[in-house]
Amino acid sequence: MMTQAFIIAFLSLCGAGALLAVAMPRTRQGSILAVTGCLAAIALMLAGSSTLISGENFLQPLWELPNLGRMTIGIDQLSAVFLLVTGLVLFPASIFASSHLERGAISNGSLFTVLLLALYAAIGLVFIAGDALSFLLAWEAMSIFSYLLIVASRQQEDGKANSGFLLLAMGEAGTLAAVLGFLLLAAGAGSLDFSAIQGTSPGLGSGLRWAVFLLTFFGFGVKAGLVPVNFWLPRAYTAASRAFVPVLAGATLNLGLYGILRVNAGLMPATDAAPGLVALVIGTLTALVGILYATTDNDLKVILAHSSIENVGIVVAGFGAGMVFVATNHPIPAAIAFVAALYHLINHSFFKTLLFFGVGEVEKQTGTRDLNNLGGLIKWMPLATLAFLVGTLSISALPPFNGFVSEWLTLQTMLRSTELSSAAVKLVFALAGAGLALTAALAVTCFVRVFAMGFLGMRRLNENRQLLEARAGTLAPMFILAALCLGFGLLPTYVIPTLSPAVAPLAGASASDALVPPFFASDPAHSALPSTFVKDFHDLGAQIGQSFLPGRGLVVLHRGGEENPVVFAMSTSYMAVALIVLLGGTYVVIRLWLTRRRKLRQRKRWDGGIRRLLPEMTYTATGFSNPVRVVFDAVFRPTTVEDTRETVTRHFRTAILREQERTHPVDKLVFHPVRAALLRVARALAYLHQGRLNTYATYALAALAAVLVMYLIQASW
Repeated sequence: MMTQAFIIAFLSLCGAGALLAVAMPRTRQGSILAVTGCLAAIALMLAGSSTLISGENFLQPLWELPNLGRMTIGIDQLSAVFLLVTGLVLFPASIFASSHLERGAISNGSLFTVLLLALYAAIGLVFIAGDALSFLLAWEAMSIFSYLLIVASRQQEDGKANSGFLLLAMGEAGTLAAVLGFLLLAAGAGSLDFSAIQGTSPGLGSGLRWAVFLLTFFGFGVKAGLVPVNFWLPRAYTAASRAFVPVLAGATLNLGLYGILRVNAGLMPATDAAPGLVALVIGTLTALVGILYATTDNDLKVILAHSSIENVGIVVAGFGAGMVFVATNHPIPAAIAFVAALYHLINHSFFKTLLFFGVGEVEKQTGTRDLNNLGGLIKWMPLATLAFLVGTLSISALPPFNGFVSEWLTLQTMLRSTELSSAAVKLVFALAGAGLALTAALAVTCFVRVFAMGFLGMRRLNENRQLLEARAGTLAPMFILAALCLGFGLLPTYVIPTLSPAVAPLAGASASDALVPPFFASDPAHSALPSTFVKDFHDLGAQIGQSFLPGRGLVVLHRGGEENPVVFAMSTSYMAVALIVLLGGTYVVIRLWLTRRRKLRQRKRWDGGIRRLLPEMTYTATGFSNPVRVVFDAVFRPTTVEDTRETVTRHFRTAILREQERTHPVDKLVFHPVRAALLRVARALAYLHQGRLNTYATYALAALAAVLVMYLIQASW
């Protein structure tokens, strides 16, 4: 079978690359990683694609273990989607990391190459595991390699070691919770095999199902970055090297989401709406908290880390909505919810990896990630800026880029709660929809600030530092992912049918039939559409493209009943054409008509009476985000220190510099009280340590006397 050959090729390439990295000199490490990493990523994509195209699941038994059963590997439609998106991320990430190795940005290149390729193999094994034991072994290997890649960077700073240890400790805590959840499932099934667990899970009691859900949801939620177990993620991202953090954000983060979906929607399908509502609420809170912190921070890596938390929250909210619809027997909305969540997961992998490429290049060129110290980079890095702009437009969910499609579908999913009967459940959906809408608005604010303050305006960086355009090793992976962001935005009617088979077993319905009507006459299902419905939409141009494009059409549309034949509809393909026409027409009108007869005159600019506007006097990232900070002050509780400097006269300020210290809500509500209690206990115990020999001798005699008294009392009984 071709799928098996691709899996063997993937693992062989990872192993061969690791062996070559050990044997070859430092100067060849970049080439080794580029070749073997890219080929391994291609093999991973082919393994996933072959399963999606053939529609046949792959299953291969391995070794029989005493008292544990047989280990197996396998690929179904769901894991095939994750394999495909992981390969699409690892391919450009390998090119980007290899360029850093060639520049000598990583001191021990062979160790880095070995660990990164080993991580690739562990990620792939998580997705192809067919039983709980194989899954957990691959998961544990992934956690260890991620930790080693963080701490084995060029500068062995205490902060990086602590952040890596925090990642490992939190990951192990989550793994232990997931192990307990798997053990409960395996005890009910009498086997660790996923197929056996799935067959017996409907018979589990309510209490046991709740235990499995909470253990696996928050256990895998640690890796995904869900509130309240997400405080480790910004620290780990900041400590990770520029070559590794794109893999951390674009590939390993998806493992937690895969675990949540695999267990709580696949192995143990929802029978009660309550767990789905928990996932919906936690996902919404995660998204809102993540984007609030991203909007107000100035460190580019920290901003993107908090943004990852936000996007994970959106995905998990979609999972929760799908679980609620499955439990309440609404298969079509469930299919739409799961497709929207998977679509956003894929989109996040693309644009977040792209943005981390850009931030890594900015940090290398400028030596800083502070937005208040950047500005005007578009003049020196126009190509990198263009690719970064695509990433910011995508993550801001603006059409026609991919983020718009998945977030639009997610919000439409929240509105499908009208089909539910419970008023309380409808209220939860309404509040979640409002929270996600606020999250989307804040995301636009956040990344307008990132792009404007980092790449536009005046240069705030030291004038003596030379800035250059990014090299091909950075530009190539950036433009690969930029093209994917645009392609997945323009062609959702091809992406949705690809994802639909993966969610059909989870939801019990086809998302493709519900969202992509066959408007193209070449599709076999076209004749099944009502003739009046087809005529109305063909008059609007729904058949445009059928003469040269395959597939069902270019319109995403959910049909209703006779009274409301269209519930919602959208076409980013048509949007793109409309935007091009509008922008092109505006350019023609302004340049060729309104300004054609005007002469350009140059004059000195007026800056409020100041002879020269200094860079530090311009609007800063801190000032841009100040309204959000003020409105949500109850969440942040920042400590602000103000430092004002003057220039020209006492009436003109150069800048108001604010240094803010903010505490994460989990630290504030959980860890700080626990730490304070432990310190109080330690201080109380400290009184026992006087440092005097006579005092310690008294303690020993008192303890001996207490033991003798207890012995005499016992003897008298």
